Order: sequence, then C-alpha cells, then structure tokens
Amino acid sequence: MIKENPSEGNDMSRRTFLGGMLGAGAMLGTPLSQLAEGVEPSQSGTPDVLKVCIFSKHLQWLDYEGMAETAAEIGFDGVDLTVRPGGHVLPERVEEDLPKAIDAVNKAGIVAPMMTTAITDPSNPLTEPLLRTASKLGIRFYRLGYYRYPDNKSIPGFLNEIKPMLRDLAAMNKQYGIHGDYQNHAGSKNVGAPIWDLWELMRDIDSEWIGCQFDIRHATVEGATAWPISFRLMSPYIHTIVIKDFRWEKIKDDWKTVNCPLGEGMVDFTRFIGMWKQVGPQGPISMHFEYPLGGANSGKNQLTMEKEKVIRAMNRDRTILKEWLK
Repeated sequence: MIKENPSEGNDMSRRTFLGGMLGAGAMLGTPLSQLAEGVEPSQSGTPDVLKVCIFSKHLQWLDYEGMAETAAEIGFDGVDLTVRPGGHVLPERVEEDLPKAIDAVNKAGIVAPMMTTAITDPSNPLTEPLLRTASKLGIRFYRLGYYRYPDNKSIPGFLNEIKPMLRDLAAMNKQYGIHGDYQNHAGSKNVGAPIWDLWELMRDIDSEWIGCQFDIRHATVEGATAWPISFRLMSPYIHTIVIKDFRWEKIKDDWKTVNCPLGEGMVDFTRFIGMWKQVGPQGPISMHFEYPLGGANSGKNQLTMEKEKVIRAMNRDRTILKEWLK
C-alpha cells in the first residue's frame, strides 16, 4: 500500500515568446507584464518574480515582529503569510491584524507579496474583506484553500459544482487586482492531486485572476516521471511556485513519502527550474520546510529544537535554492 505521510491559445504564445527572452539571460526574472509594458524591474534589488519567500507556517512560533525579523535574518526576500484559521492572521481579524503583520514585515526590510488562505467560496462573508484588505496592503498573490472529492458524488459532477465558485472568485480577484492560485497537493481525495482536474476547472477562466501554485514536490509524488506533462498543461495558469523535497521510503509494510532537506530527495529541480524559467516566471516563490525541524515544519507554536539549528537548516536550503536560480 502506498500512503501519503502526514508530517493552447494566444496567451500561451505570448508567454512562450517572452519566456524565450527570459531564458536568454539578461531579463531573467522581470515580470511578464513589465516586459510587455517596458517597465523597469523592482528597485528592491530582486525582481518580484524571483523573490524567495518563506512560508510563515514555519515561523508560527514567533509573533509578527519575530517572524519578520527572523525571515530577514535568514536571508529571505519576503514572507508567504498565513492568513487562515490557525495562521499568523486569523481571517475574522484580517482588517485589524493584517496591517500589523505587513507593518512588521516592512520594518524588517522585506516584503509580503503573497499569502496563504483557506478561501474556497466567494459567498463566504470572510472572503471579500480578506481580499480587499490584502489588496490595499500590496499583496498581489494568494493561495486558495482546498476542495476534496466526496465519496457520494461523481468526479465530473463535483468539478462542475466548483467551477462557478472559481469563476466568481476570478471576478472578485479582478475587482481587487489580486491573483488567486490553487496549489496541487498529493492525496487520494484532493482536487488538484492529478493536476489534470485543475486544467478542467480553469480552462474557461481568465488565467490572469485564477491560476495554479505549482508544487513540484506534490507533482512528483503523484506524477513521478510524468510531472513535466502536467507542468506544460498548466503553464498558462502558473503564477507562483512551491519549493520543497521528499523521497520514498519503505516503513514496515508501506511505501511512504518522507520529507527531506532540499537536494536530498527525488525532485528533479534542475529540470523543473529550467522549465519554469522557459515559460516565464509570473510571481514569487514560496519555500516550505516540511522535514523534521522541532515543530517548525508543522506550524507548531513552540519549538523542541534550538532556534539556531532551525535557522541554520532554513538558511542552508535557501542558499541552495538561490544558487540554483542563478
């Protein structure tokens, strides 16, 4: 038994053309919208699309100031802020607390271009205030929550139930100028695990406002050697990406996925980063740390490992990724 261990149209043609320019070298990392309009890259030193952000789930043991200062200390360009139940910012307090979190990030000299939410339904009374507040504060990308296949409904039927919600979310995103991305996540009930279902959900929606946060770790778990096909299929919709690694191990009688430090697992980052650059990066990178890190890996509020060891591990992975991006 295999188990998941808890712990092509005009748009594509334009992206392929600009992606070739990016691959040539000189303008690598400049947002496509800026290339098209002749706007200069970000003055912060790192083009927006190459900003490496730490997923703030892994700094859940710190308050806003501590989170921001630690992210900056490690060397991250920014933070992928958790704005969801149990996150750094609770959705019901977004108007009061999100400005405080962003202020702490700005004071630390880094940015918060993206956030992770539990948003799945545009009619939820928390959805619009969250998107409106985030947009006002300069957040331009957010990750949606997850849909899961119920056992009592057909796969096509359930996808047809989701499509209107995504269409309405796209309209709301356009209104507030913020991009919504759905993360592909491995699992036997997760919408987005096979990735083809994401294409089915999004193919009739404007890719500017609803897209994919492509997670190469989960794509490799589910797709093994076939993940490049999924990447090509979803490339017009990929705004942001996730970086983390894993390997398969046989534990007792089951093969399980075991998360590990960057470069020690099975993910083909050389090919993935090459393909990502080829299509033209659209948004920032969210870096995850799912391997054992004294509770930081799972979003615990207290560490069981020395803070210095956690920071060293995170800095090691960040340094490796920065070298790969060069």
